[in-house]
Amino acid sequence: STHRKSEDILKRLARVEGHVRGIAKMVQEDKDCPAILLQIAAVQSALNKVSQIMLEDHIETCVAKAIKEGRGEAAVQELKKTIARLI
Repeated sequence: STHRKSEDILKRLARVEGHVRGIAKMVQEDKDCPAILLQIAAVQSALNKVSQIMLEDHIETCVAKAIKEGRGEAAVQELKKTIARLI
């Protein structure tokens, strides 16, 4: 793979997955709602970080390669659409 940060992304996603399972357990155990909401916010923040890393990796690899190969305009348009969906 040309992606440099795949390993970091996979590690982060595994942590998020474990965190989400922990939140589900909190719900099952009828834990305090504010505590659960705080954990959900932490997962959202972690996923936002994964998105940021993946976007940077995409720009540094896929978009850069497309520009070198003369497909820059299409890659930039796709990138703009992707960013619009993220924010």
